[in-house]
Amino acid sequence: MRIVRGLSGIIAGGTVVLAATVVGTAIIGVRRGFPGPGWLDVTWHVAAAVAVVAAQIYTDRRQGFTAFLGSLVVFGIAGYLLWAQWWN
Repeated sequence: MRIVRGLSGIIAGGTVVLAATVVGTAIIGVRRGFPGPGWLDVTWHVAAAVAVVAAQIYTDRRQGFTAFLGSLVVFGIAGYLLWAQWWN
């Protein structure tokens, strides 16, 4: 179970880094006058980052099957974010 929780922690951290990158790109785009990610894209990424961090905190404080379900929530949210915002 520790491996799954560790992997979901890495995914949660990557989602936070991805959200920070999208926010930074939006700010730079506005300052320099070129199109970047819109407010909807930024909102999706920030909301997903907050949700995966909350799910990861829940996962880290639980044991057994509930921790596994929390990890699945992290994987699901991160996967949906990538599918909806990057691959679709």
